[in-house]
Amino acid sequence: MKPQNKRDSVLSSALALFAERGFDATTVPMIATSANVGAGTIYRYFENKEVLGNTLFQNYVVTFTKTIEAHYSSEQSIREQFHHLFRAMMLFTNENEHALYFIKKHSGAHFLNEESRDDFAQLLNLFRSFFETGKEQGVIRNLPSEALIAILYGAFLELQNLVRVGELVPDHELLSGVEESLWDSVRHHS
Repeated sequence: MKPQNKRDSVLSSALALFAERGFDATTVPMIATSANVGAGTIYRYFENKEVLGNTLFQNYVVTFTKTIEAHYSSEQSIREQFHHLFRAMMLFTNENEHALYFIKKHSGAHFLNEESRDDFAQLLNLFRSFFETGKEQGVIRNLPSEALIAILYGAFLELQNLVRVGELVPDHELLSGVEESLWDSVRHHS
C-alpha cells in the first residue's frame, strides 16, 4: 500500500511495525516517526493504538477474505479449489506485503474487538469449509481442519518469509512446486 495521505501513511507504518515488532512492542511515537507525522496526528485519526490495530486487522482480514472469495467456486474439484486458495494467498501477499504476518501474529491478540474476531472467524471458516468438504469427498486427509489449516498457512508463511528476505525467488517453477508439495501434504493418499 503506497501512502496517499497522512492517514494512509500512519496505517502503512503501523502495519509494517506491528508485523515486524508486534503490537505490544510498538509505540505510537514509533509509528509517528516511521510515518513522518507527529504523534498527535495519529490521535486525530485513531482514538488510541487499539483502534488503529483493529482498523488494520479488520481491513486486511476482510481484504484477504474477499481475495479468496473472488472467483472461488464450489463447482470446481477440490484440487482446483486448492489451486485457487494457493493463488489467492499469493495474490494477497504480493499486494499487501506485511499483512499476512500482521494477521498471523495478532489473530488471537488481546486488543482485538468483537468485529475483528468475527472477521477472522469468517476467514477461517472459508478454509475450514474447504477442508471439511474435501474430507467428506475423501480427497483431503482425515485430520482436524485446524491442523490442515496450520499445515497450509504455516508453510505458506515460511515460504513468504524466505521470499521476503531474498532467500527464494518466487518464479513460476518454484511456486508450482510449492503448491504441489502443499497439496501433497493435505491430500488423502490412497
